[in-house]
Amino acid sequence: MDAITLETSVSQLPYVGPIYAKKLERLGVLTINDLFYHLPFRYDNFTLMSSIQQLQVGETVSIIGLVESIKNIYTKNGKRLTEAKISDDTDSISIIWFNQPYLTRVIQSGLKYIFSGKVDWFGRKKSLISPQYELWEKGEHLHTGRLVPIYPETAGITSKWLRNRIGFLLKSYLNLMEDLLPAEIIKEYQFEGVREALSEIHFPRSLETAEKARERLAFEELFYLQLTSAFRKKTWQEETVGHIFKISQYKEKIVNFMNNLPFVLTNSQKRAVSEILGDLAYKYPMNRLLEGDVASGKTVVATIGMYLSFLNGFQSALMAPTEILAEQHYQTVSSLLTPLGVKVKLLTSSIKKDQKLITNNQKPDILIGTHSLLHENSEFKNLGLVVIDEQQRFGVEQRETLQKKGINPHLLTMTATPIPRTIALTLYGELDLSILDEMPQGRQKIKTWVVPEEKREDSYRWLEKNLKQAFIICPLIEDSETLQTVKAATSEYVKIKQIFNKYQVALLHGRLKSEEKKNILKDFREGKIAILVATPVVEVGIDIPNANIMVIEAADRFGLSQLHQLRGRVGRNNQEAYCFLFSQSNLPQTILRLKSLETHYSGPELAEIDLKLRGPGEITGTRQHGVLTLKAARFTDYDLLEKARLNAQKLLAKDDLIKYPKLKEVLKKRLPSITITN
Repeated sequence: MDAITLETSVSQLPYVGPIYAKKLERLGVLTINDLFYHLPFRYDNFTLMSSIQQLQVGETVSIIGLVESIKNIYTKNGKRLTEAKISDDTDSISIIWFNQPYLTRVIQSGLKYIFSGKVDWFGRKKSLISPQYELWEKGEHLHTGRLVPIYPETAGITSKWLRNRIGFLLKSYLNLMEDLLPAEIIKEYQFEGVREALSEIHFPRSLETAEKARERLAFEELFYLQLTSAFRKKTWQEETVGHIFKISQYKEKIVNFMNNLPFVLTNSQKRAVSEILGDLAYKYPMNRLLEGDVASGKTVVATIGMYLSFLNGFQSALMAPTEILAEQHYQTVSSLLTPLGVKVKLLTSSIKKDQKLITNNQKPDILIGTHSLLHENSEFKNLGLVVIDEQQRFGVEQRETLQKKGINPHLLTMTATPIPRTIALTLYGELDLSILDEMPQGRQKIKTWVVPEEKREDSYRWLEKNLKQAFIICPLIEDSETLQTVKAATSEYVKIKQIFNKYQVALLHGRLKSEEKKNILKDFREGKIAILVATPVVEVGIDIPNANIMVIEAADRFGLSQLHQLRGRVGRNNQEAYCFLFSQSNLPQTILRLKSLETHYSGPELAEIDLKLRGPGEITGTRQHGVLTLKAARFTDYDLLEKARLNAQKLLAKDDLIKYPKLKEVLKKRLPSITITN
């Protein structure tokens, strides 16, 4: 057999083989290095050792005892139990396991074991229920009597199995691990060595030492990410020649355009415009993320960039994830730029082919559309700027496909999904970041209430008195057998029509045909419909100026960021607006989370709260190609991220990567398409 290295397949390890290797693959574990970095996500605390006599009901403890007997028994109601009688110098106790009859062949009478679990009543007897167990030996144990690691699992791979394999790995092959971080960084932050950190995070002496080890490994993970992003950006800037837009000679036209807008730009909009124009004047293509709340004015900022592109003789393309959003952008951009002689064209899959095609002499200056833009070639000419809205909804390949319609066009991506700065810098390290953190002047805060079920009827009466136009949002289209308490749009529509029979009520969801959706939204916008019952399909891109009430059913099923975006659909013409959050959950943490919307009106702030309460899944949304999964690091590790980012930038600024051959190897693996010379 070949010598074992970090890149050796896990199938070469004892008691793994090809069958378990296939199962480990589902966890992203292919090599020995992957198994070292398959880290626990929590620990069972079995550190409290006790004699049997001192056991208290409710305690989670570890005891060492002699197995006097073990047998399988059946209860009166047909349950199969395994019962063992255990004794020490002070007393004896029963141990109960459910549906594990094989234990009578595994645990042997007359031998001493250590058991870790919870003490509870079984019948009228104090018992230890379903504990972990190991044969008692002097020295450390893997599954009992300590902080016991619990790992991400899959079918056929348990945490107990993983502990055995990782325990063997640490004993046999830990010497394969090398410190790749520069020695001066390890010294500056007083990090422990990578071998010590891996040993400690898998089988820690205390929660404090486990956290110290995690921070060391998290810094390394974030440092590699930031180094990779910074190097990719540096290389791209050095090797890619973009279109240099002239600004000074068009400054007067840009200023006039901004001064003649029907509203005053906020300071954050002005700052973002300045950052974008600065990028467009550079010799390499812009790669910037523009983040801002719903209705914070991202489209106007992008429009200014597209206007400068037009003045410089270049075409722009704006891609949106839905037809609704694309049409909304088309209306906004064309109303602002058509009077200035800019030809703006809409291209979506529902527009007939003969409407899409125009002669070569009439190609648009700005092309706005959905995924249809990716399949279009006849409309493009001298593409200089690409704008992608709700960029997290597009994969990496889709963004690159649109960029390839031109020669190194500038790229501006936008999102209304509030992303905490830590997540933005971790996920999108090579992008420059502009944040719109102010709402347009005159925009009022939307009064928000979490409404208990018993006040629903009162709320409906209040709503009827104050209604101009309202959204009622349900998480599902149709009733679900498994989620019977969750409101569905189709059944809620019938109910709302009966309750508000004086008003015109309509239903909107993703299964409707494009033409139906368009007609419903047109009637809603024109005021012919008073109440729109819908799924979250309205989350982005619908502008109903007269809508003043948002009702969200089963609000606990949405993240705060999504609730905030839905809330942003009302109060759009500076009128008073209201948001009602209904939830049938009485869990204190759920109510606390929802009530944060009553006092917080900033998307990034709410995203930070969601991050702390629910984890990063709610922020980043559905997993997509190109979105990383962190192993040791967390999105809340802001200080570590800043340290990693600064050190990565400092190292590249010195241009002496040649001093760190191990880091060069890391970069080569992460950036196989880039030649790394220095």
